[in-house]
Amino acid sequence: MLATYRSYHGATAGSITATGDPRRWPNEPGMPGIVHFWGPYPYRSAFHARTEAEECERALQHLRDVIAFEGPSTIAALILETVVGTNGILVPPDGYLAGVREICDEHGIVWIADEVMAGFGRCGEWFAVDRWDVTPDLICFAKGVNSGYVPIGGVVISAAIAETFERRVFPGGLTYSGHPLACASAVASIRIFEEEGILENVRKVSDTVVAPRLAELAERHPSVGEVRGLGFFWALELVRDRGTREPLVPFNASGEAAGPMNEFAGACKEQGLWPFVHFNRTHVVPPCTTTADEMAEGLDMLDRALEVADRFTA
Repeated sequence: MLATYRSYHGATAGSITATGDPRRWPNEPGMPGIVHFWGPYPYRSAFHARTEAEECERALQHLRDVIAFEGPSTIAALILETVVGTNGILVPPDGYLAGVREICDEHGIVWIADEVMAGFGRCGEWFAVDRWDVTPDLICFAKGVNSGYVPIGGVVISAAIAETFERRVFPGGLTYSGHPLACASAVASIRIFEEEGILENVRKVSDTVVAPRLAELAERHPSVGEVRGLGFFWALELVRDRGTREPLVPFNASGEAAGPMNEFAGACKEQGLWPFVHFNRTHVVPPCTTTADEMAEGLDMLDRALEVADRFTA
């Protein structure tokens, strides 16, 4: 099974092995048979790409090379966060997911889209894959389907794979699988999405408030190296030097080394804004019901807090 380095897929024995970030380290050795590869990340390209088109082309060639050397016939599945969440809000370049689909079809590899974070309105679509008009074989979803009010997770299965269970039953199941209360909460939530125009709210507020305001912050604050995202799924990558792109804190920093990010986070909290920070990034991922006025208020707080991060720039 293939998975990317910059990923998080969960904390069970199998999913933490598929995870590509440092949370995997203390859980090793994990489930055998997982191979990690580099996904696209234009701002810090592993492929020395100068444009998104180059990043897309080179990332796909890298994936082809990994498959060739691992042995296509040995690979059952490939799992990707459609838009990488905790590890940076990495939006795939146009054409990348279509290329993944083509490669998987060529070699008979099942493509699993992890949409636990990116699905159900977060990217302005029911599922983020809809934005690129691609169809995975499996889609994992969870908390977004019912706002996390009751624990629930599920998998959308393609017809071709579902048909295999008619001939060979999957010998699995849990006490709370398909729990009526959890399923009812998901149905109710989906209806509210439709009745209250939640997807439309995400798209409108993203286009009119989030995207332009974050672009302004990036222009004004030297600590902001890059802003990226879509819908209500954004990240600001904080740096010490825009020219060299040196991160504000080192990868996986803790203690004194993480001081600048801790001070920035503290500045947010002093104003009543609770930030999500990870490594050298701060994320802007509000509830999908957030109004334009609420978003503007939060971004004003973020604007003031970034002045603290600016003190550490060259």
